Amino acid sequence: VAFKIESHNHPSAVEPYQGAATGVGGILRDIFTMGARPIAALNSLRFGSITSKENDTTRTKYLFKNVVKGIGDYGNCFGVPTVAGEIYFDDCYRDNPLVNAMAVGIVKHGEVAKATAKGEGNPVFIVGSSTGRDGIHGATFASEEISEASEAKRPSVQVGDPFTEKLLLEASLELIKSGVVVGMQDMGAAGITCSTSEMSAKDGMGMDINLDFVPAREENMTAYELMLSESQERMLVVIQKGKEDIAKKIFDKWDLNCVQIGTVTKGPDVKVSYRGKVMAEVPANTLVLGGDAPIYVRESKEPEYLNTIRELNESILPEPEDLNKVLLDLLSTPNITNKNWVYEQYDTQVRTNTIIMPGGDASVVRIKGTTKALAMKTDCNGRYVYLNPYKGAMAAVCEAARNVACTGAEPLAITNCLNFGNPYKPEVYHQFREAIRGIGDACRKLNTPVTGGNVSFYNESPDYAVYPTPTIGMVGLIEDVDNMVTSYFKNEGDFIAVIGNVNCSNSIGGSEYLHMQYGMVKGDAPELDLEKEAQLIAALQCMAKSKVLNSAHDVSDGGLAAALAEGCIMNRTKPIGCDVNIVYKGRKDNYLFNESHSRAVISYTKENEQVIKDIISEHNLEFMEIGSVKGNALKINKDINIPVEVLSNAYYNSIHKIMEE
Repeated sequence: VAFKIESHNHPSAVEPYQGAATGVGGILRDIFTMGARPIAALNSLRFGSITSKENDTTRTKYLFKNVVKGIGDYGNCFGVPTVAGEIYFDDCYRDNPLVNAMAVGIVKHGEVAKATAKGEGNPVFIVGSSTGRDGIHGATFASEEISEASEAKRPSVQVGDPFTEKLLLEASLELIKSGVVVGMQDMGAAGITCSTSEMSAKDGMGMDINLDFVPAREENMTAYELMLSESQERMLVVIQKGKEDIAKKIFDKWDLNCVQIGTVTKGPDVKVSYRGKVMAEVPANTLVLGGDAPIYVRESKEPEYLNTIRELNESILPEPEDLNKVLLDLLSTPNITNKNWVYEQYDTQVRTNTIIMPGGDASVVRIKGTTKALAMKTDCNGRYVYLNPYKGAMAAVCEAARNVACTGAEPLAITNCLNFGNPYKPEVYHQFREAIRGIGDACRKLNTPVTGGNVSFYNESPDYAVYPTPTIGMVGLIEDVDNMVTSYFKNEGDFIAVIGNVNCSNSIGGSEYLHMQYGMVKGDAPELDLEKEAQLIAALQCMAKSKVLNSAHDVSDGGLAAALAEGCIMNRTKPIGCDVNIVYKGRKDNYLFNESHSRAVISYTKENEQVIKDIISEHNLEFMEIGSVKGNALKINKDINIPVEVLSNAYYNSIHKIMEE
């Protein structure tokens, strides 16, 4: 499995359609340059509030609408299903939207291509589209804070062509199968400059590049422009010497450029010539991460806001009189409500392998010709990381793993996209450092290696920074699709239980409920027990393999009440009610809406109850039966009684109504 996530935040802030579209294109190229065929795309998006009463939402809605359209149009035209993602809205993202794109592909063992340059004298080719002036300084633009002057940098945003990318995909995979490829790399940030340096440095080689041969789509381009252009749908390829005609024949077949622009040298320099002059001659290793480029250790300082913001006296908050209204309001908030307005613009079923569609815990894509499937999800609640960078980042890993495990999959590994403010500010660097520590500890506990990712700094304006947002992309494996589990309740009479850290804290710190009901972002991030998290994930897999679950759904945003409501209505063609009786600990609202981790809601038949209890006991977890699937309303004690059609209206129509206003 090949998978990765990357950001395209700054381009999307000034040119949302092309910024988002080329973000998708870039991450897809990263996958197929390895010889893997993309089978799914995902995303993780952040925007300012679309319901704000303090700020005009016109620009935010414009960004939201066009980012979604850019993602959808590129993926749909390329022919890859966009199957999963997550979206949060908060005013801290008003000036700096976050657009993180992820892709997943599969490749046969022995057919993996590497981004390396070997063999002195081997020819270096540029393949794909011609080179223009679009995207010049895109990389440096991404390393600046967003300001009013950013609007003038629209030319730094690349322009995508998904149809050319589709041709490039097929040509690249055919070229790799021909056996003539030494190394291949996508031309992303800094274009030819970056790809030549990185490929050379990996094996201590050099390159001799002649820009006269670069296919240009515009006249009178300078060497500077040719080297830094980030025109899309291009790749750098090193071919075995003497096999040039094979490569040219393949790319001619797909009507794409395939032009030799240089050769591999024994190094260590990358030498660039243009119109008879040597324009640059620099050791490749001095330009790349992990080489001779300097490593910075920034000043770190705990943000002062943490001294006051974690103080939350929940006892003085007035208790709501109508929990029915609270739950409906919560299901209508843009952060919790279903994102069907978004994913209905995506082709989620192209290639006909998508088994679990967007809207559940994780999406599942079949691997054709096998009994196996891949579960995948992106996750991060920036509010948690803002309140507690270490615990919040751990929570992002754990929720992604929990979502994947709820389908019956074993979490395999993660990729991450670390979105932060200006690292020169000690408080931001503290957030960054602590978040990385949290990700590392969670991954070690869950045995999920970090395969790669991307860091996006400077996500701030002169007034404020975004919440620290370390987005996690998780991939899991289902060995047999017959063992797959879905999120929603199914059969009248099935029993419902909460498993995991049942006796958790009732604190509503960092919750959507606290923000919605009281307008506060305070307290500590929700409780997280790494040991119980690991055991819960293992238990969910064990129960799935034993085929004793009718549904499994993690408890996260909105707490237990939201999880139960979603279980009733996630199957839109067959919503069903449930009758739940709970012995409250402390305040009712805190019990129902706290977002403590390491919990899942499951449903099952009576005959499977003992097997489930045995598995839960073996994993040192807690089990609490709370009710059954029945009727056509969600009932919780005598406090909540809402018909499923009313729940559905709140959950599925909220964003539609907001975007039509």
